[in-house]
Amino acid sequence: MKLAEIVKYLDNKVPLHYQESYDNSGLLIGDKDMEVKSVLTCLDCTEDVIKEAIQQKSNLIISHHPILFRPIKKITSSNYVQRIIFKAIKNNIAIYALHTNLDNIEGGVSFIFSNKLGLLNSQILKQKDAVLSKLVTYCPTKYLSKIQTALFDIGAGKIGSKYDQCSFVSDGLGTFRPLSGSNPYIGSENKRTSQSEDKLELIFPTHLQKRVIKTLFEAHPYEEVAYDIIHLENQDNSVGSGIIGELNKEMDIISFFKLLKKEFPYQMLKYTKFSNIKKVKKIAFCGGSGAFLINEAMKQGADIYISSDFKYHDFFDANEKIIIVDIGHYETEQFVAEQIYQIVKKKFHKLDVVLTKVNTNPISYY
Repeated sequence: MKLAEIVKYLDNKVPLHYQESYDNSGLLIGDKDMEVKSVLTCLDCTEDVIKEAIQQKSNLIISHHPILFRPIKKITSSNYVQRIIFKAIKNNIAIYALHTNLDNIEGGVSFIFSNKLGLLNSQILKQKDAVLSKLVTYCPTKYLSKIQTALFDIGAGKIGSKYDQCSFVSDGLGTFRPLSGSNPYIGSENKRTSQSEDKLELIFPTHLQKRVIKTLFEAHPYEEVAYDIIHLENQDNSVGSGIIGELNKEMDIISFFKLLKKEFPYQMLKYTKFSNIKKVKKIAFCGGSGAFLINEAMKQGADIYISSDFKYHDFFDANEKIIIVDIGHYETEQFVAEQIYQIVKKKFHKLDVVLTKVNTNPISYY
């Protein structure tokens, strides 16, 4: 199987358009024309993971964290990043990263936590904006259904996670004059023509824009298709950071901590005072570094917010209105390698896909 086929699937399944501006997801190392024999999935692409890939004869590594994150000016052996790049290229191993784009999709990293705890009414904590666009076009009435269906089939017309095939149609009168050399669907050369038309409006994820335009042109009967693309600031409730949901019943805090340690093999919990909070039910969570969502968790009435990489003064922000719990960066994302495994295996079930056995947590506890 060509690497290009896997890359195309991943780029569409977990759109690169949804990654944060600082990120570097996608294909980092590799020739798209190369044949992929085996895939290794992991959280971090470390030197031990490269060794494991060589032993497993896996020539594609799909990680969560991108090994190429900061600019590289040379590739020698002066640090672990350069050594990993060198070994990957030397052994013809491609590397692909699914990072904040996997964090930000519905069903992404934070949803693992929700599923394991059995949270109810789970939804994205902070929705991402400016990821939607709107198509406005005009067509003869008898072609409306064909154009709608073609656009719906590629993912346009979806609003949130609960509605699809959404559009708005209004009728009107269009005019045009075919000029010399034209081949009009209706009308005669150099004569102004009036045509009853439907105006079709629908939204779509911005990353689908090229496919939307291509599909429109293929389904539309006109030689020259009139259309507008409008980029929206609207939020998309199926794309964004973190998650918030509810336990099926209220729990006292120590009992909830015991549940956490039972369902997730955490080494330790760091948390704020909770003298003003006796019971918890509404739970917010973000995989990875989540300090930027403290205020959003408070705004949405979460009793407790769980993430990692909080700085000392971040804990003061709780102000005893919410319990902040830091469980460690690796610990919040420890199941992501398995999630990536499932994403790849579900599509390419005949492809050899291997889940890493390497613990890549760089932190030890005493």
